Amino acid sequence: MGRPSLALRLLLALLLLPPPAPLLWALRPAPCPEPCSCPPDGALRCPGPQAGLSRLSLTYLPIKVIPSQAFRGLNEVIKIEISQSDSLEKIEANAFDNLLNLSEILIQNTKNLVHIEAGAFTNLPRLKYLNNPLYSLCPHSHPAPNHRSICNTGIHKLPDVTKIFSSEFNFILEICDNLHITTIPRNAFQGMNNESITLKLYGNGFEEIQSHAFNGTTLISLELKENARLEKMHNDAFRGATGPSILDISSTKLQALPTYGLESIQTLIATSSYSLKKLPSREKFTNLLDATLTYPSHCCAFRNLPTNDYSAIFAESELSGWDYDYGFCLPKTLQCAPEPDAFNPCEDIMGYDFLRVLIWLINILAITGNVTVLFVLLTSRYKLTVPRFLMCNLSFADFCMGLYLLLIASVDAQTKGQYYNHAIDWQTGSGCSVAGFFTVFASELSVYTLTVITLERWHTITYAIQLDQKLRLKHAIPVMLGGWLFSTLIAMLPLVGVSSYMKVSICLPMDVESTLSQVYILTILILNVMAFIIICACYIKIYFAVQNPELMATNKDTKIAKKMAVLIFTDFTCMAPISFFAISAAFKVPLITVTNSKVLLVLFYPVNSCANPFLYAIFTKAFQRDFFLLLSKFGCCKYRAELYRRKDFSAYISNCKNGFTGSNKPSRSTFKLTTLQCQYSAVLDKTCYKEC
Repeated sequence: MGRPSLALRLLLALLLLPPPAPLLWALRPAPCPEPCSCPPDGALRCPGPQAGLSRLSLTYLPIKVIPSQAFRGLNEVIKIEISQSDSLEKIEANAFDNLLNLSEILIQNTKNLVHIEAGAFTNLPRLKYLNNPLYSLCPHSHPAPNHRSICNTGIHKLPDVTKIFSSEFNFILEICDNLHITTIPRNAFQGMNNESITLKLYGNGFEEIQSHAFNGTTLISLELKENARLEKMHNDAFRGATGPSILDISSTKLQALPTYGLESIQTLIATSSYSLKKLPSREKFTNLLDATLTYPSHCCAFRNLPTNDYSAIFAESELSGWDYDYGFCLPKTLQCAPEPDAFNPCEDIMGYDFLRVLIWLINILAITGNVTVLFVLLTSRYKLTVPRFLMCNLSFADFCMGLYLLLIASVDAQTKGQYYNHAIDWQTGSGCSVAGFFTVFASELSVYTLTVITLERWHTITYAIQLDQKLRLKHAIPVMLGGWLFSTLIAMLPLVGVSSYMKVSICLPMDVESTLSQVYILTILILNVMAFIIICACYIKIYFAVQNPELMATNKDTKIAKKMAVLIFTDFTCMAPISFFAISAAFKVPLITVTNSKVLLVLFYPVNSCANPFLYAIFTKAFQRDFFLLLSKFGCCKYRAELYRRKDFSAYISNCKNGFTGSNKPSRSTFKLTTLQCQYSAVLDKTCYKEC
């Protein structure tokens, strides 16, 4: 073998060097303080009395057990600190017993301490702090002159503190970062102190707080923050307790607060408590003065909450003669944060009562009208033509809009007067996402189909005599398939982070915080405006194409102009207000509040969905014929159905007698005239069910 390299020899030399003195000191166990004995892996003994000993610090000791009566006779000790002892596993019953002057106990950073026997803390009348010292290593603690705590241990259940019997005012108990404690049991703190107490129980592994957990206590403050697994707090957790005045449940998974014992709370802190989506009735918080919550909508619960006005007890003349500040008698104003923003004002989903009535009428009209059209068209004995196919697509889109309005109206009815308690569940839940998808999908598919219907009518009239140019079903199906894919994609984008349906209670994609969201909103609006321009242009061309004095009378000319005007007006009424205000909002210059935008939602947004089934189907003669023929199958309106059958038969016989057969072949001009007349009749019937 070759000689070892220089680097290897240097490494071996460094390993052979003795460790530096500071390192040896750190590795060496701390000396056992007098009068204690600290045998390795043994039991700690600190017998007394010991004159002048007021503080006993037991750190980095190799002890395994703190036995019963370990500190007997140390009556002058005020503070005992046990920390950084990884070998400590157990504290036996009566370990801290009858220490009459002891005011502070600190047990922390003993990760192998898994068991503290019941009765370990007994008869400590002067004990005031079970919290941290001035420079505690407990990461969540707040400095204070004297403290006592049980932090960062391996214990699996809450220590028994019911036999302390302290008589000190404002007793402080701090239990933190004990990740294996899962439950606060019944009567956990009963007998600990006869006066007021502060409980700092944060950063533990709590999952449940049982009924009567704080029974027998007078709570000033209860801190349950950062118990990340805490999900359940029993309704009677505060039963038998007085207080607390301050309650902190920040960064927990609590889904509900107890309904009993909230009357005494003056300060409520619940930041980052995302599972707490519903608060108890606001009448429960009779003394609340300050609330710091997670969701802005919860502050709506405390708007106009009556406050205690103590000045009513005394007359103003009685108070003015006294030489002291009587400001405490004045009514207190409740402070709540975060405040509701412009997108989520303190109101129900439908901000006005008249909208609550109208939305029900409109959604029922839209649903029944479009379902009727779909049913009649799909069950008709006549073959499925391009106009019928397009009308089915339009009716389905408008039916989806009706479903959206029905969903919004139903949730509004269920949450009336208490929407602030349901806002988070609704806006962040699947219900709002489904409603938002329905409305965007329906809106875009409806606009797309209206545009295709208009283009199909224009194409049919423009190329009337060119039969090979006629749009057939095999052409219409892929065109509409593209519309379905486009509408589905547009409606899906807010579900994957491009804008959001959760921004407002009516579940429209109003989130324009990011550039991508702004582009999304503007793209939709520009496409809708372009569709409206195309529809207007096509109807104008259709009008001029059929306006021929040789073909029709002036009154018919006026009639078709009026009907086209109605179609364009309904489209304009639906699109113009929405587009105008939405474009301004997309540029973050809103010209209308969310409250007022709900008026647009109910009065203008669904206009097409209600009008389309009537303008394009129900008011046409072809649809009425199909409708009565369908009813005759169920034994209704047989006479009307028979009239339509005879009329169709007469028209067929007439065509056979005067048809274009044999030597009676029409001229090219006659054929064009007849075709234009037929197309004109189709325009009058909106959807042009009739075919030449």
